[in-house]
Amino acid sequence: QLQLVESGGGLVQPGGSLRLSCTASGFSLDNYYIAWFRQAPGKEREGVSCISSRDGSTVYAESVQGRFTISRDNASNTVNLQMNRLKPEDTAVYYCAASDLNGYLWANAYPNWGRGTRVTVSS
Repeated sequence: QLQLVESGGGLVQPGGSLRLSCTASGFSLDNYYIAWFRQAPGKEREGVSCISSRDGSTVYAESVQGRFTISRDNASNTVNLQMNRLKPEDTAVYYCAASDLNGYLWANAYPNWGRGTRVTVSS
């Protein structure tokens, strides 16, 4: 059974950093395209970043470009999202998702989802 578990969320001040992790069980993440999405209160879910299973290429939403970095750690079957220079508008529940097809940042393309980890950016 494919299972994804997010961790690393919490409360951080504006300008601070957090590192989210998405750990898989039941399958090997390096065979899947992995994406991070987020959903803020009262807003629709939006794509944040994704990483290819084929060549490790990455895509970022314009709102996080230059501040967030997605990476794979195949040894631990984990995909990380390093978030720097956090802003209050980054406050959301962050989800990771997996697909064997390249869904970029289109949520409907990802059939496997974790339960999310909450990130709050506030002073």
